[in-house]
Amino acid sequence: MTMERREPVEAMVARLLAAQGERRGALLPLLHDLQEELGFVGEETVAAVAAAMNLSRAEVHGVVTFYHDFRKAPAGRHVVKYCRAESCRSRGGVAIEAALADRLRVTMGETRADGQVTLEPVYCLGLCAIGPNALVDGAPVARIDDAAAIERIAATVAA
Repeated sequence: MTMERREPVEAMVARLLAAQGERRGALLPLLHDLQEELGFVGEETVAAVAAAMNLSRAEVHGVVTFYHDFRKAPAGRHVVKYCRAESCRSRGGVAIEAALADRLRVTMGETRADGQVTLEPVYCLGLCAIGPNALVDGAPVARIDDAAAIERIAATVAA
């Protein structure tokens, strides 16, 4: 993921859209590609996609805001996605979430001021039998059930 843009967003959209060819339903793959390259899908990107695909900004904005994986601002250097599904919550997930947010010094859904860590809610990681769970930079962390588990996550994002 590159945060430093080397080409205008309109050119990037055109290049990535051309790579899709005549593929139906190119909007989602295009948005994923843009987020991969830019790190987020901001308003400038929404406008460029809308123009390139002959869609309204509202249509593109609706897709970006519907899917939780799209970001409207850059994420931190490390991303912790914490599961809020019922299975994890029933195993003390609410208290663990609060302890994790406190230890990482970031509010759920936010990026810490120093840009080092983003804490995001997700609503199922598919690891229900061994929850509470998180994804730390894409790697699953299961059985977050005590201070030691929270420290392991904090150490990972401090590296």
